[in-house]
Amino acid sequence: MKVLLNWFPKEAEIKRVRDKLPKGTAVISPKPRDVLSPYEVTYEDDVDIVKDVDIIVARVVPPGIWEKAENMKALVWLHAGCDELDLAMLKRRGILVANNRGANASAVAEHAMALVLAIAKKIVMKHNNVRAAKWTAFWETENQGVLLEGKTMAVLGLGEIGLRVARQAKAFDMRVIGIRRNSEKPAANVDAVYGPKDLHRVLGEADVVVLATPLTKETLGFIDAAALAVMKPTALLVNIARGNLVQEYPLYRALTEGRLAGLATDVWWNYTNAIPATYHFPVPSRTNLQHLPNVIGSGDQAARVREVLDRHIDWATESVAEFIATGRMKRQINLDLGY
Repeated sequence: MKVLLNWFPKEAEIKRVRDKLPKGTAVISPKPRDVLSPYEVTYEDDVDIVKDVDIIVARVVPPGIWEKAENMKALVWLHAGCDELDLAMLKRRGILVANNRGANASAVAEHAMALVLAIAKKIVMKHNNVRAAKWTAFWETENQGVLLEGKTMAVLGLGEIGLRVARQAKAFDMRVIGIRRNSEKPAANVDAVYGPKDLHRVLGEADVVVLATPLTKETLGFIDAAALAVMKPTALLVNIARGNLVQEYPLYRALTEGRLAGLATDVWWNYTNAIPATYHFPVPSRTNLQHLPNVIGSGDQAARVREVLDRHIDWATESVAEFIATGRMKRQINLDLGY
């Protein structure tokens, strides 16, 4: 078997992988070059080495490389979300895909609660007031935080991350309700579990809504104008999943018209049908809602801890070893569902 680590790995990372695979497994990577990020692999980096590769381990696969990887049998994706992949193509070619769901779950759940607390307690505004030596009049409504105790949190998506968020919310004496595809399956630390058809009911009950769902054709833009309209005007929306779960303009209007109290997000939008078609400006939001006083963001940093980076490599290596031994992987995704 030949395995491609499709980034510019350090020698220690290559050894870490090779030492845990069966003897005789070839572990290769693109030829090192000067880059800002070790994941900036291009078509030119891959094209001469990918033809006879059996397994690709990657965060990024450049366009055009799929066709060159003629012998490819499996992909180990160093992410939890698989929405960037052409799943139909992979299924058509019989390529199995494993993701690293759960590798970042603790870090992202901790970050989710940090965002909940930051927006509920108005930490950023109060910090800026301190830096500017500006007095914060605590009796003014706009300066007051939210008490989480006794409030209801709705967790949309009760996977590895969502269940950890629920557990942490319980530590703040919150009532927790949630949505998952299989509403009959029990969920620890969740007081009531609903299915997707009950979305508006759940949103209407919540004081804090945490988005923890994968991005699929069913969830793309599912937080739309109608969903936002049923939320309490005092509610807080926290997104640690994908920006495109939420329709941007209805969200902007809700935040600026007093129909939603605040947004705390680690993720922003991807514009695939923008005008012009070559739209590339590095903005989080075309509505500039990141400048609103009731919005805070953290720039896709939820999983950026050392332990997660190490775990990604170790779990990916486990998946590769499983595929070599059995032709299957325990973290294999359903290519029809996308997770």
